[in-house]
This record gives sequence, C-alpha cells and structure tokens, in this order.
Amino acid sequence: MENEPAAGSSQVAILPPPNTGTLITILAIDGGGIRGIIPGVILAYLESQLQELDGEDARLADYFDLIAGTSTGGLVTAMVAAPNEHKRPLYAAKDITPFYLQHSPKIFPQKGGPFAGVVNLAKMMNGPKYDGKYLHKLIKGLLGGTRLHDTLTAVVVPAFDIKTLQPVIFSSYEAKSKPDLDAELADICIGTSAAPTFLPAHSFKNKDALNNEREFNLIDGGVAANNPDDTLTGNLASADVSTKENLEGLVKVGEQLLEKPASKINLDKGVYEPIENGGTNKEALRRFAKILSDERKLRQSKAGGRLV
Repeated sequence: MENEPAAGSSQVAILPPPNTGTLITILAIDGGGIRGIIPGVILAYLESQLQELDGEDARLADYFDLIAGTSTGGLVTAMVAAPNEHKRPLYAAKDITPFYLQHSPKIFPQKGGPFAGVVNLAKMMNGPKYDGKYLHKLIKGLLGGTRLHDTLTAVVVPAFDIKTLQPVIFSSYEAKSKPDLDAELADICIGTSAAPTFLPAHSFKNKDALNNEREFNLIDGGVAANNPDDTLTGNLASADVSTKENLEGLVKVGEQLLEKPASKINLDKGVYEPIENGGTNKEALRRFAKILSDERKLRQSKAGGRLV
C-alpha cells in the first residue's frame, strides 16, 4: 500500500460542539511500537460500523471531539485526524494495519544470524537500536507541513522533554493560546514515538507568531502517559520484532480481541472482568457506533447541519 490519502467528499458536515449534544466523545489510542496494529484492527471495525450507519465516507474524526494517542498511538492519531487536500482524514481506519505491515520492517529492520542478539545488545549499549531515518522520512512525507491546529478534530499527543525533564502535552485546544506548542505534526509524531533504547530523541525548534523560538528535545510520550497492553507474551509483547510472522500474529491478536467478551477493569482488584450481558467486543463496538452516529445526528439537527 502506498502513502495515499483516503478518498472522500469535501462536502461533509462537521461535528458541532458538545454543547449541542448530550455527550463528549473521546478516542484514546495506545502506544507500543508495532503493537499499533492491534488498535488498528479495532478502529477499522469501529469505522466500518459507522460506515454501515452513515455511508462509506464516514471517518473516525467525524465522530470524536478529541482523539488522543501516545507513542505509535500518536502516529495513528495523526493518520486519522490530519487533513488531506480535500480536508478529509489522510487515512481511513482500514488502512492503518496495512500501513504498519508495509513500513514496520523498514522502521525496525531485524538482524539475522546466530549473533543477532549480541549485536543488538552491543548497539543498545552505545545508543539507540535503530537510527530512525526511515521513520523520520516516512512521517515527514506523510504529514508535510501540517501543524497541530490543522487537525480535523481536536487531538492530544503527549511527549517527554529530556532536557527539561518534563512532560510536554501537544493539545490542539492550546495551540491558539500557546502558539509555541503549535508545532508541525510530523515533529510531534517523531518525538512521541522516540522510545528510549529503540529510537533517538527528536530535537527541533518551533517559532510562534512573534518569532519567539522554543526548543524541544523529545522522547516517547509513554514516559509521561501510556496505556500498554500487558497481556501479550513473547515476541507479540515486543515493540519492534517486525518479522512477517510476528506482524501477522499481531493482526490475529486484534481479530481475536474483537471476539472476546467485553470487559472493564475492577478498580478494587486491578483486573479486567467481563461485563454482564456485554457480549463480545465486536458487539460492544457495534453498539458504540450507533451511539456515536446518534450523537452526531442530534448535534447536526440542532446546529443546522453545517458543511465544510
């Protein structure tokens, strides 16, 4: 699959603000390197259900007031919320998994042979395991000069600055009041994806409207805020084992997750428990799509169905 933006009509009704409806809709996307395939599978199913309700041009960004993502989740956030030339999302959700399958082996090239483990360990002792050049070129080409304020819906992408030792939260809500944070999405995505020991920190400077300059030295947003899946084992739990077998295994994990019982965390025990009469995750997503669709239609009816 090439890096082509998703097709779609430019005449799509925007999502009116929450005060015209009954809900505030938020989508949070996990980090985890190549494990971004798993939310990719889940999001593809959710978007397919929205399309069944509202037509093939429906996209995730049309239904959420806020999309947030950390590390590789920040990249997925940009893929589904950044605009193409038609002011529609760059990627449909169904294209996320093919994107990872195509590019992960080049972002995380695997060393073969009996001494691969020793070579990788030696590299990690002397710096990042990967140079990040392919990832940087890919993201820069994908997002071009698109800035934080350009997203089709509000986004939040956490990162961590290794010089100030403070989290940096890139929020499109704050892009106007704090223009020094209104950086290019490419730099934000490269920064939040720079997992320590795997990829180098990303340094860049951003200027506000008054030409004041701010320097960023960013690493993986998971240092500040993450939501990892600790149920995976072996290579499937790895952020960078990009063999064909492992990537296809992650796709299967996502597909199997759709068929598992819907669950929620028991805060007293710290474990996930099935929701009574909740059905499978696939059924829960189908119900969720209906809620999102109804909320959107309610807001449009009150706001007069404005178009972009």
